Amino acid sequence: MAERKLWFKAKRYGWGWHPASWQGWLCVAAYVAAICTSSWLMAVHGASDDIVLGLSFLAAICATAALIAICWARGEAPRWRWGKRA
Repeated sequence: MAERKLWFKAKRYGWGWHPASWQGWLCVAAYVAAICTSSWLMAVHGASDDIVLGLSFLAAICATAALIAICWARGEAPRWRWGKRA
């Protein structure tokens, strides 16, 4: 059985992941691009417009949820860590 290549590895300290391959870095870059595009659209159309503000917030929530789902599916199991195990 072939071992699955991890895109994200668990952090050594705390809870979460960090990119471990080019696919992981590509996912993080796409996330940053989505957040920046959402912010840019909000700035262009005016942050005072409730619809634009709501859609930008919704886009940020969806992008974050997608990144967490990808990390969960393509990364190590998350757990609280504090350094190397003895």
